[in-house]
Amino acid sequence: MQKIIYYLLFTFFTTCAVTAQEKWGLRKCVEYAWQNNISIKQQEIQTAGTVLAEKLAKQSAYPNVNFSNNTGLQLGRSVDPTTNQFTTTQLLFQGYNLNADVMIYNWNRQKNSLIAAKIDTKAAQANVEKTKNDIALSVATAFLQALLNKEQIAVVEIQFEQTKSQLLETSKRVAAGSLPELNALELQAQLARDSTGIINAKATADLSLLQLKALLNLDAAAPFELEVPPVDVLPVEGIADLQPEYVFGMAIKNQPAQKVNQLRLQSFLTNVKIAKASMYPIISGFLGLGTNFANPFNKVTSFDFVGYSPTNPFSPVVNVGGANYFVQDPKVNITQSTKSFGELWKGYSGQLDNNFRQNFGVALNVPIFSNGGSARNAYERSKLNVQNAQLVITQADLQLKQDIYQAYTTASAAMQRYNASITTLAATQKTYDFAKKRYDVGLLGTFELITNQNNLNKSIMDKLIAQYEYVFRMKVLEFYKGMGLKL
Repeated sequence: MQKIIYYLLFTFFTTCAVTAQEKWGLRKCVEYAWQNNISIKQQEIQTAGTVLAEKLAKQSAYPNVNFSNNTGLQLGRSVDPTTNQFTTTQLLFQGYNLNADVMIYNWNRQKNSLIAAKIDTKAAQANVEKTKNDIALSVATAFLQALLNKEQIAVVEIQFEQTKSQLLETSKRVAAGSLPELNALELQAQLARDSTGIINAKATADLSLLQLKALLNLDAAAPFELEVPPVDVLPVEGIADLQPEYVFGMAIKNQPAQKVNQLRLQSFLTNVKIAKASMYPIISGFLGLGTNFANPFNKVTSFDFVGYSPTNPFSPVVNVGGANYFVQDPKVNITQSTKSFGELWKGYSGQLDNNFRQNFGVALNVPIFSNGGSARNAYERSKLNVQNAQLVITQADLQLKQDIYQAYTTASAAMQRYNASITTLAATQKTYDFAKKRYDVGLLGTFELITNQNNLNKSIMDKLIAQYEYVFRMKVLEFYKGMGLKL
């Protein structure tokens, strides 16, 4: 038992250690989102629906065959299905019917319906890829924002440690009488502000992680730690290789959103042919087979002769040898009884064979004016759908081009800001170093030192923000070019 407990504890702590060490990179985040994001799952369900619609369109070209059987009782006045005569006798009846029809010619309506269904399936599949791209871009945005917020924590923590170290050194000098107590108080106030900055930075980082988890459809309470890529050495395409007109030409060919729009236009064009065909005559063939069986419940068990009915002047006569004789009707008492279950089915096969019927032929259906002209209206509406799809393509292409040019302009500005931030950081670092030396020899006040320190930390933060923005903007251009998202 002791060994088992040790083993379980070892397994538990090993699992916890592995879980704690597991980190999430951008690729892993994107792949997890593709598998678990609800929007993507909804698009996949819609795609499955279009696949079923395509299957149905394919099967609609097959002949329609239906078989029916009815078995039951007829009571009261009804029609005998085997004689088509009215009767008041209770009957056991059974009927079989087999009907089939096949389309011979309908102006390629079924063929075009199948073509449209296949195009719709391709459009739905492309729409899944479009949704994946949108999710990937959103995940990348949230991922880089979370990384930036995480890096900002390190910056404010360094600032806190610097202020703390200066406070310790200043406190010693204040105790020795070489500096006034005001210097230490100013550093204490700055240390409190730096501590608040750490709290705010951590809260911001936690919120950005929660937003990223929401995109991934990941439990908010699940352990989650980002893998920080070496942003300084990330491979980035040169700005010269990402000229907006060239990127736009590539995006038109490979972006799923553009593929979806083109496929939907093809589908609408095919639907125009389908709607037009519905206004023309349809030729079809038909075949029918059927038979019936019926048997009354009662049977005659005996006949008793009880004489003849009396004659009267209006009774029928018959001439025999030149003489007329009245015809007397015999009177018979008939005795009936109810048939057994087996007797009800007597003559079953013979009736089915005798009542067997067949029909076949060709049908012509000419739509002259049906359903208030719905076919004509559907045809006109299908042409309007084509016009609207063409406008959607034009608008989407213009928006894509605008987005690419905007991304290029933003990336160029980000690159310039990043280069400027490097120069600014170098200058503020030198300024802070000189200020620190002057403060150490008593030639600079605490307020001026804190100001230079804040300027340095602001430059570090500005450089970090500019660097992440530059990398992200360049990755967006690479994404439009068709290179995917990778860090």
